[in-house]
Amino acid sequence: MFQTAMYTGTKEENYQLVIKQLKALLEDESDKIANLANASALLNQFLDNINWVGFYLYQEGELVLGPFQGLPACVRISYGKGVCGTAFSEKKTIRVEDVNQFPGHIACDAASQSEIVIPIKQNDKVIGVLDIDSPSLDRFDETDQIYLEQFTQTLSDNL
Repeated sequence: MFQTAMYTGTKEENYQLVIKQLKALLEDESDKIANLANASALLNQFLDNINWVGFYLYQEGELVLGPFQGLPACVRISYGKGVCGTAFSEKKTIRVEDVNQFPGHIACDAASQSEIVIPIKQNDKVIGVLDIDSPSLDRFDETDQIYLEQFTQTLSDNL
């Protein structure tokens, strides 16, 4: 049974705890969708000031909506389009302070003001992305990026 932890440490300590929780959720479970669903739920309860967290998975030349927490979202994103498609095509994390300033931003939720997208890699091949939106400008910083990349790598190692 999963119990919500109190995140009372530093930002770094709290991220280390959530990664430890992710490892426990992934242990002995091989189903990709179940693991992605639990990962999105875990991040949703851990992160403050967000309005959407979830995954897009690469299928037949485009990103297709996977497990998520938040309002209904865009189902398909073309390669290189929007923040998700750009992070996917460039194979790197993209942090956007103000989505309204990002050329070609795809607005699935009008409340979103900032975003971070982390590619999910296996054997140097991108298989999808983790997408997190916030209703606040400049919500995500370097610490978020470092630990969310570790979170995504931990997830990838268990997919």
